[in-house]
Amino acid sequence: MNTPPRDLLAKMFAAAVNAAQPEHCLPPFLPEPPHGRTIVIGAGKASAAMAQALERHWPGELAGLVVTRYGYAVPCQRIEIVEAAHPVPDAAGLAAAGRLLDTVRGLTPDDLVICLISGGGSSLLPLPGHGVSLEDKQAINRALLTSGATIAEMNCVRRHLSAIKGGRLAAACHPARVVNLLISDVPGDNPMDIASGPTVADPTTCADALEIVRRYGIALPAGARRCWSPATARPSSRTTTAWRASPPTWWRRRRWRWRPPPRSPPKPGCRR
Repeated sequence: MNTPPRDLLAKMFAAAVNAAQPEHCLPPFLPEPPHGRTIVIGAGKASAAMAQALERHWPGELAGLVVTRYGYAVPCQRIEIVEAAHPVPDAAGLAAAGRLLDTVRGLTPDDLVICLISGGGSSLLPLPGHGVSLEDKQAINRALLTSGATIAEMNCVRRHLSAIKGGRLAAACHPARVVNLLISDVPGDNPMDIASGPTVADPTTCADALEIVRRYGIALPAGARRCWSPATARPSSRTTTAWRASPPTWWRRRRWRWRPPPRSPPKPGCRR
């Protein structure tokens, strides 16, 4: 019997969603355990599910902290899950971002940091640069969200007003090795635009960020006008991206599973 089109589409959708779950797609990309400690950090709407999958498949000891959106936490045994606000940041995200930096201080070259980053991480890590308050960050974020700027433009501004984005979190991990596992929800899947790239080198400049602010007529609070961080983090040989998943990637990898079901042979005298 032929499958009704509606049922076939529902099965295809369910299979695609299931294939994209971290439990199924993250384990093949896990790095080898280090000689030292394994520390897990992360932020994003999918980061808690990623942490849970990592715990289930990691062969050794690990510990860490991951920030996700309110209502998106899942049970983990060794990785602490903290919830914060999205898309406008709050005090819980501010505190969690500071704790992430504390978590990676004092590491050695033998240690490994696994960074679990997914969409939504920008607002979940609102640690501002010197002189910028949480209220400033909230106001800027609201202005960016309604400005018409692209996600790449918004994240450029965010990186240059942050103490943790634009590769600064990876810089704080030095001299440990950092391995990024990323799930993208941004067009183009550029790692520096996923959660504003806390563990990814940033080639943009303050001039780029200021031009975006000018182009969209965004009014900056006084603290933000004085802050602009002169430089974000540069590339490091100790930081690698082992896995970057996105909807187009998983469609290309999984579409072979679905082929039109075999058609029943035509009845004599019938035309197709």
